[in-house]
Amino acid sequence: MVEPFVKDFLGGDKVLGTEIEVNPKTKKATGFVKKPGVLVGKLKRAAIEKEFGNEVPDLGIGDRSSDHDFMALCKEGYMVPPSKSARPVPSDRLKNRLIFHDGRLVQRPDPLNAIITYLWLPFAFVLCIMRVYINLPLPERIVPYTYAMLGIKLKIRGNRPPPPSPGTPGNLYVCNHRTALDPIIIAIALGRKVSCVSYSVSRLSRFLSPIPTIALSRDREADAARLTALLQKGDLVVCPEGTTCREPFLLRFSALFAEMSDRIVPVAMDCKQSMFYGTTVRGVKFWDPYFFFMNPRPTYEATFLDRLPDDMSCKAGKSAIEVANYVQKVLGDVLGFERTGLTRKDKYLLLGGNDGKVESMYNGKK
Repeated sequence: MVEPFVKDFLGGDKVLGTEIEVNPKTKKATGFVKKPGVLVGKLKRAAIEKEFGNEVPDLGIGDRSSDHDFMALCKEGYMVPPSKSARPVPSDRLKNRLIFHDGRLVQRPDPLNAIITYLWLPFAFVLCIMRVYINLPLPERIVPYTYAMLGIKLKIRGNRPPPPSPGTPGNLYVCNHRTALDPIIIAIALGRKVSCVSYSVSRLSRFLSPIPTIALSRDREADAARLTALLQKGDLVVCPEGTTCREPFLLRFSALFAEMSDRIVPVAMDCKQSMFYGTTVRGVKFWDPYFFFMNPRPTYEATFLDRLPDDMSCKAGKSAIEVANYVQKVLGDVLGFERTGLTRKDKYLLLGGNDGKVESMYNGKK
């Protein structure tokens, strides 16, 4: 955990520290540390001597008296005691941008936050069950009112298109991906059922979803045919990023959606979570909506933009990539998010050690 962060974001070359023991079969931490134990005092000095040999480190920085042992080896040494007035380094001063991260806790688990979180957990569990299962069977047009009664803040902006006329294809709603609830929020905002597609969703999640959720196969021709058939039946929601992103960045948009329809309506999505993140890479994705609804006052925002003009469609001669990049730019401008060329694969290789496909994620956990 520490070494990749130091190398990628602080520019460090190597990390010496206490090593956590990992069970070779389960690949999980045992709760013990490896020999020689916790690197403090003389053990930290010994680790420095082993690493540098006869060379002398230029600078040593410590924050407690036990650091004097290793600082004595350095050409220069400075004590930097803890200070309540100290502030974290701004993210724009890190070596690289912090785009992907995992874990459920929104705030740093310092003693006060940890106590508040533990005290809130019993109420959060009951509240999230109520928020999920009370709204599950209700019509979408009623849900905004029950959301408000249950402490969920819903902000809907822009002009919402009417349902398609009989015999005409549905609208293709293209949104950035914040959590698995994005398509459901769009359905609630429209006040009617819409279909959505996903690459990695379990059968149980599809069964419990209040809107039709169809799994894609990653076969381009088969997926294109499935999307076309769904649009003939009604409105469809797609998230071309392919995975969620917590930070104010947009991942690369897959261009497949641009070939399916010229009735494209961009929808800018954003959400605010104060205690728990409703997304995960290494955790169980089934619990994502529950964690989102465990927040004391979760907020979801959906901004409906104007339908793409006819001259910005593939039928007008634009390439699918041009259309996808244009939609990404429009959404980024509205949200104030920075556009990137990163993909789902980049995210899962960094955080999960796999390519993000269901089969590789499953094999990685065996």
